[in-house]
Amino acid sequence: MAERWNTDTGDAVYRSRDAVKNLKIKVRIQRVTSTADISQHLQHQVLSQKAKGDIELETLRSQDHSGDNEEEVVVGWQEKLFSQYEVELYQNEAACQTPLDRQYHTEIRAFNKKGRRNQRIFTYTDHDRYTNFLPLHQLQHNDLVSTTKSRPTFLAERMASVRHRRQERRTMDSSIPKSRIINWDPTEEFVKTSRVVNNSMQTMHIMGDLGPPGKLGQKDNECLLATIKTDGSRTIIVKPDFNKGKEHYRIVTEGEKREVWRLTLENVSMTMKPDERDREQNMYKDLYGRHKEYLSSLVGQDFEMPPVGILRYLLHGEIVSAKGFEYDNLYINFFMELPNNWSSLQFQPVSGVTQTCKTKSLGKENVAFFGYPFSFEAFYMSEKESEELIPQWPALYFKVLSLDSWQRYRTEGYGYLLFPAMPGRHTVTCHTWRPVQTGTVSALRRFFIGGSAELEDSSYVRIPGTFKGERLSRFGFSTETTGSVTFSLQCIQQARAFVDAAHLKKRRQKVVDQLGGFSQQGTVCSILEAYQRAHKRLQEARESLPRDVLNSTAQLQLESSA
Repeated sequence: MAERWNTDTGDAVYRSRDAVKNLKIKVRIQRVTSTADISQHLQHQVLSQKAKGDIELETLRSQDHSGDNEEEVVVGWQEKLFSQYEVELYQNEAACQTPLDRQYHTEIRAFNKKGRRNQRIFTYTDHDRYTNFLPLHQLQHNDLVSTTKSRPTFLAERMASVRHRRQERRTMDSSIPKSRIINWDPTEEFVKTSRVVNNSMQTMHIMGDLGPPGKLGQKDNECLLATIKTDGSRTIIVKPDFNKGKEHYRIVTEGEKREVWRLTLENVSMTMKPDERDREQNMYKDLYGRHKEYLSSLVGQDFEMPPVGILRYLLHGEIVSAKGFEYDNLYINFFMELPNNWSSLQFQPVSGVTQTCKTKSLGKENVAFFGYPFSFEAFYMSEKESEELIPQWPALYFKVLSLDSWQRYRTEGYGYLLFPAMPGRHTVTCHTWRPVQTGTVSALRRFFIGGSAELEDSSYVRIPGTFKGERLSRFGFSTETTGSVTFSLQCIQQARAFVDAAHLKKRRQKVVDQLGGFSQQGTVCSILEAYQRAHKRLQEARESLPRDVLNSTAQLQLESSA
């Protein structure tokens, strides 16, 4: 039966908790035969036998199973294995110009005495200038199965030159750089090729010298077998993926005699023993615990607290959306109003305006999504007895306007929002209205030249703070209901009374009582609590009495009633 090949040569991304230095990969290559021998064998088989069925590829394999036809090597992360070309290059000490070249010269002299463990398989580590040696199509595609030559994109070409562009600045004689660091007269092409993101990936290439026996060391016979990349977050990218029991990868060499090679990649990294894994987890747990204690010592245990009798109120809000308005290109003006006994920071803005936002059709509604954030901080202080049972909360007044391409603006609606009395997350939808004038002239003016009736005081949508009367009459005031505005609010309340254990039983009371006030509501609550305690004591006393005493007491009550 014909041999099947693995055609999935894409990237495989792994996440490792262990250090990447412990990665071990077993690489095995084996020559099958040349394509010329395959065609000749097929012709002879068809002419001689003329039989149908699958052709056994095992019969085409070379009968010579020496080291020239197959090799198996275990490669570690960033482990340098020299090719025959590098061995011949770095043996000459005069050709070694950089410190890395001289280090390779020392290593080659050392293993020449002990012997090499590799012949065809070698590596290019992250410190090598491998991008100067490898063809671009091998770097980008790692084409092991298909022989189709696809042209790389412009971005692929630029990214392929990122690595060696950085390493070209290495000096050849330790004094003169190979490229200029600053270009005072950049061309358009230079600007185009320089704006490429260079990530901090470490790369390692596993190569193979697929030349004929006895002719190793030629650059034209070098072939990229696998690429391993990793970053600082312990992400490992392997291309192609490990075989994992699947079919072999196929490598077809170029030239007149097209050789077919098998490639197998296996992960042979040693797994940790249970005791070593537990020891490492305990070590990390201890390390993270110490780091947490260090961060806690920098932050401290004492938080900034407001003075006694003061409530600190923080509001982080967002104007989410507005819908149901007549015109497009909406924006919102808003401001905060603080009632009595409330104050804010001196340099804190109390008003704002959003950006102009176009509406988007969602069902039957036209919705404008603002996503405009705002923050506000206020303080409530209860110094003396207040006539009000419940304190007044700050209010946010807003006005929705529209602006068209002719710079005509129109008032779309007024509304207000009370600060929530309870802390936490709140989503509030406020409905709006706008004043209208009777007759068609105002409607025509609003449509053609813009402008409409406006409120002199935006707080008139509620009871204005300047109003001192008993009743506010809006009789005869014509309005029209318009759209609605949605707010998302995050409220935080902070006071010393909240953390005082003596006040934990008073959670049912209002904020004024927790801040130390003496309101009438606080007095009523204290009376009710005293009554409940007395009633509970009476019930306990009745339960503790004997049954005969209870019966006599009941008879006395009946006689007295008779």
